[in-house]
Parts: sequence; structure tokens; C-alpha cells
Amino acid sequence: MASHQSLGEAMTQQERIRLARRARSMSQKDLALAVGVQRSAVSHWEAPLGKNPNVSHLRRIALVTGIQFEWLATGRGEMPLSKDVELDSIATAEALLVEDPVEFRLVEAFRAAPLRTRLSLLEVMEELAAQRIGRRKGRNGVVAGPGTVASG
Repeated sequence: MASHQSLGEAMTQQERIRLARRARSMSQKDLALAVGVQRSAVSHWEAPLGKNPNVSHLRRIALVTGIQFEWLATGRGEMPLSKDVELDSIATAEALLVEDPVEFRLVEAFRAAPLRTRLSLLEVMEELAAQRIGRRKGRNGVVAGPGTVASG
């Protein structure tokens, strides 16, 4: 009997994507929404002579399905859940909402920072965001709109 590893290598990338999606009981539409593409893109990725997704989309598929990236991309290694999913499924689920590479780097750095630093970073980001939309936060945390003064 063939191992998971040899089975993965014998499969095409299209077949591995389909198997990963089905292993998570996801429809093509579900996967498309989670990855940020049209359903037709998923259909093409799974078609026997279909196009392969780019590396960014393949990474998202791995995160969304919880399958190891190497297995999904090459068929080497094991299909089981990635270490991220095994160790911290909540963090992985939150990561699914981050599609912008810059935002992803920001989230990674934030998560790696100590709590004290996180709080400082949060205050800086909130202040920058408030300035961007023309609002300032007073010392009491109340946001004042343009042309008004925040008390506190």
C-alpha cells in the first residue's frame, strides 16, 4: 500500500488542491471566498489540465485548508494539518482575514512583540488612523471630528 507521501507525489497539484478542499468539506465557492478569488479560478485550479495557482494563492489555500504548503505545492511530505493549525487554530483563522502583504507583516510583528509593546503599537496605529481620517483622540479616549476639539 502506498504511503501518503508517495500518493501525494503521484497526484497532480490540481488533485491535491481538490483533495485538500474536500478534506475540509468546502465547496469551490467556499474556498474561492476564503482565498479571495472567483469560484471559476478554483474550478480552473482543480481541472485536469487547469492552471496552477500562483504562490500567494497556493499559500492561502494551504492556510485555509490547514494543509502543509509543501505537500500542496509538490506532493512531498505529509498531507496532515500544518503545524500552525495544530498549534494555534485561532491565530490561523485570524490570519485568513489578512490578504495584504504589508498588513500580514504588521500582524506577524505585532504577534511577536511583548504585551507592553503591543499596547504602544496599538496606540500609535489608532492615532495614525485617526489623523488619516481627520480625527483626533483626546486623553479620555473620545474621538473628535474635524473642526472640533477632543476634551480630556
